[in-house]
Amino acid sequence: MAKTFTEDFIPLNIAVLTVSDSRTEDTDTSGQLLVEKLTDAGHFLSDKKIVVDNVYKIRAAVSQWIADDKTQAVLITGGTGFTRCDSTPEAVTPLLDKTVDGFGELFRQISYNQIGTSTIQSRAIAGLANQTIVFCMPGSTNACRTAWDDIIQTQLDSRHRPCNFVPQLKNTAHCGSRG
Repeated sequence: MAKTFTEDFIPLNIAVLTVSDSRTEDTDTSGQLLVEKLTDAGHFLSDKKIVVDNVYKIRAAVSQWIADDKTQAVLITGGTGFTRCDSTPEAVTPLLDKTVDGFGELFRQISYNQIGTSTIQSRAIAGLANQTIVFCMPGSTNACRTAWDDIIQTQLDSRHRPCNFVPQLKNTAHCGSRG
């Protein structure tokens, strides 16, 4: 399906959160990839953090950005699997006003071609909270690349048709139609 771009690009303020008990700024390849992807696309990095996989620490970081008048999107990498320590969906879901069920569904569909049935263990989720879009994806760098390149990039591009999330976000000047 061809992409149709009709309006001016609206750069967004995007925060990146890495959920990990072992990653540091030097070893956070997934978070760094997301920073590179969003800035290469013309968006602004509003903040970047690494937190341990703890429901309340994740929720605190995400809540701060959701409440911030400037942050319009949050990209979270890590903590979406099935190990005892994976708790990103449990931390984020109570904060969401609306869920974007199609994100996890589409992510797993695309990932199936790359990793086969192991994709069923991904609990990738997304949703809107206080006019902030939140995407939660696995911690692997390849999973972040797949999520950004195949889904998130176009959904954060104000020119993408028939629809994108930009008109739903805080501090965007217009409420576009699917036109």
